[in-house]
Parts: sequence; structure tokens; C-alpha cells
Amino acid sequence: MFESAEIGHKLKKSEYRREEPKLRQALLKAQYDLLDNGKFPVIILVNGVDGAGKGETVNLFNEWMDPRHIHTHAFGAMTDVEREQPEMWRFWRALPPKGHIGILFGSWYTDPILKRVMGHEKRAVFEHRLERIRHHERMLAAEGALILKLWFHLSKPAQKKRFKELLSSRKTAWRVGAGDWERWKHYDEFVDVCEDALRDTSTGEAPWQVIEGSDPQYRSLTAGRLLLDALTARLKGPPPKLSPSAPPPEPPIDRRNVLNSLDYTKSLTPKAYDKRLEKAQARLNQLTRDRKMQERSLVMVFEGMDAAGKGSTIRRMTRAMDARFYRVIPVAAPTDEERAQPYLWRFWRHIPGHGKAVIFDRSWYGRVLVERVEGFCSEADWMRAYHEINDFEEQLAEAGAIVAKFWMAVTPQEQLRRFKEREKIAYKRFKITDEDWRNRKKWPQYERAICDMIERTSTEVGPWKLVAGNDKLHARVTVIESLCDHIESVL
Repeated sequence: MFESAEIGHKLKKSEYRREEPKLRQALLKAQYDLLDNGKFPVIILVNGVDGAGKGETVNLFNEWMDPRHIHTHAFGAMTDVEREQPEMWRFWRALPPKGHIGILFGSWYTDPILKRVMGHEKRAVFEHRLERIRHHERMLAAEGALILKLWFHLSKPAQKKRFKELLSSRKTAWRVGAGDWERWKHYDEFVDVCEDALRDTSTGEAPWQVIEGSDPQYRSLTAGRLLLDALTARLKGPPPKLSPSAPPPEPPIDRRNVLNSLDYTKSLTPKAYDKRLEKAQARLNQLTRDRKMQERSLVMVFEGMDAAGKGSTIRRMTRAMDARFYRVIPVAAPTDEERAQPYLWRFWRHIPGHGKAVIFDRSWYGRVLVERVEGFCSEADWMRAYHEINDFEEQLAEAGAIVAKFWMAVTPQEQLRRFKEREKIAYKRFKITDEDWRNRKKWPQYERAICDMIERTSTEVGPWKLVAGNDKLHARVTVIESLCDHIESVL
């Protein structure tokens, strides 16, 4: 893959002086067209060998275009906060919104490549990380992002020459450190690993573009033209189309499923409830204070039909926790800021560090429930979301998170009773809306979507716990006891 780049491309100064102003003007126009379009972001990954001109190219992009609409992020070694999070967390936080350009200088490829080159990770781990990167980029592309991956290359002699040139001037000597020379000693291994990485991750939706970096003028024009061509082609393309709402499902022959097979007759007397609740809350309090939790985080997901008791259950749970330990995130329709990002972005930003917990009152499962049934996304979007959600939760678990997911279930009859009760009681009236009644009419579609969700996303690291909630007292205690069991099994 690097052979053609090592040929050594040169550009006459006269040609550069003639082409550079035209390219700058075209790039600036394309950038403002992107801003006016506002339907997709541009993500530029800048990687390559040391001394090949990565930093100069990043500076050039910011000089040639309007830097107010460019989000540039340079990633170095992980901070202590980042080490407590899933590997991709810091990159999610750096994604540009729709209509903007994001430059990731030292992207999600840097750490896997360096660790493999230096022998800190085995081949199987390296391949696993590349697979996760492919899934990540495929998801970003499916969400509408334009991904431009630039690899700047130098031959070993050219890299050595470049280092010496930089060291010869006080103004640039700081750019060459001991780490650069140490990596130069491993140049051959570095190239072999990079060849594998680029070959395995150059896909149709996110191909690699290799640029020879010895001649600054050739490098600059090539990088600029690649960006201009990709951006222009995308702006001319047709907008993505959404499919209509998912059709009503065909029920199983016996009409049995994981929801209507639950035992909704289970109940507790107030006296038994108080006793079990007190015991369960004390147990949860001790578990969240356990010293082992300092190396873990807790991510809880609450989903369920409207009026299933999620809020009241969460309140009983949080009474057992230190308020400094947890945050409750109520999830509603996405804001304008959230709509400008991939759908998982608004959940990544709330992931807790070690020793902390977050409780999602509704969650990322909206993509395969509400958005599926109401037709807010295409069938292709919610179908691919199952894998993306499983991968997301797997990343959380690998970073030390305990993932606990609860589905609060009620029968249609019990939901109707609770709806009518809310309309009669003044301080509960705010809980019932026209949307609740509208969703109730689509019970069969939601039931099918729920069953599909449970079947496809109940995994070893993130199993679903289905709770029959017709009796609120029994449901609350069951959830807290189940959470304690799950935490203990992981710890």
C-alpha cells in the first residue's frame, strides 16, 4: 500500500503558486456550502509516520478555511479520566456536529498501532481493536458522516532526513523528541503493522488515502484536493430517505411471547413490602460503597411501557445511594444539539467514571422502539442499531462498567387503569399526555419491537431483567434485589 507513496512526488513552485489560491477558494466555498446544507458532518482522520507533515496539513486546513467551523482535536496519551472510560469515549466527545468539519489529529488508530509495534499487545487483541474501529466507522457513515482518512507517509531515509532538518533549526527542533527516534528504530515493524491496519480498515464507506509527505507543496495540494473532491461529491449527492413506519407485526401462532408470558399476578402486602424493601436498600447501599466499586462504574437502564412504574422504582433505588455517587438521566426527544450528532452521542457523554453510577430513565433503546414504530428512522437504521447497541455495551463492560437493564412490564388493562387514575388525581395529571394515549393504540407494534429488542440485545455483559409490574410494590423490590444480585455476580 505504501510502495507508490515512496516513489517521491515533486511539484514545481510555479504550479503550486498557480493552483493554491484556486484550491483555497474552492475549499472555502465548499465549507460554507456544507454549513448551509447542515445535514452531515465531515470527519478527517490525520495519521501517518512521524515527520510526514501531519501537523502542517492540519494547520493548513485551518488557514485555508474558516477555523470557526472546524473542530480540531489532537490526541496524545490518555489522561487518568480517559483511562476510566471506554476506549472510544474521548473520540465520541470530539465528533463535529452536522454542517461542521472535525479534524482528529492522532485518531483511534494511533494507540492500537503503537501498542502492536512495541509488542505491548498480541495480534488477536490488535485485530479485535481494528474490528471495533470498522464497526465504529461504519456506524458513523450510516449516520451520515463523511469520513476522510489521510495517511501521510515517508520512507525510512526520508524520515531520518526530515528529523535532521527539523533539528537543525531552533525554531523546529522542539518537534523531534526521544520518542520519535525510538519509533524510527522500529520503522520496519511500524510499516508492517500499519500496512495491515490500513488494508483491514480501508472500506467502501471509509477508504484510506495515502499521501507521500516529503514534498510540502505536493502534500498540501493533494490533501486539499482530496478533501475538496470528497466534500463536493457528497454535497451533490441525494439526501438519505427514510422508510415508512414499520408495518404491524404478524403475531406468533399461539400469540405467546416474553412479555405476555410473565406472571403478572405476583404481589406483596404493604407489610411484606416494607420489610423486603428495607433489606434490599441496605444491601444496595453496602454494595455501592464496596471498595471494589472504586474500580468499577454502574450503568443502569430503565425501559418499559408508559405508566409501568419506572420513575417510582428509580426513586426507591436512589434512596439507598449516596447522592454524590449517582446521576439520573431522563431521556426525552433529542435536542437540536443532539440531533446534529449520531444517535449514541448523547448517551456516550453521560457515561460515568469509576466509582460512579448513572441511571437512564429511557435510553439508547429508543432507536429500536419508538423510532422504529413511529417511523422516525429507516428500517436499515434500526436494524443495524442492534449490533451497535451490543457493541456499545460491550465497550462499557470492557472498561469496567456493570451494565444492568430492566424492562418494566404491565398488561394493557393495568396501563389503562393507571392512565385513568392519573387523569383524576391533580398532582399526577402532568404524567399523562396525548402522546401516551396515541402510543397505547400501537400496543401490538410496540410489543413486537420489545420482543425483538430483548431477543437481540440480551447479552452476557448486558442481560435484560423483565419485571412484571402490575403490582408496583412487588416490582420495586424485585428490581432492587435483582440489581444487587447482578452487582454481586460481577464483583
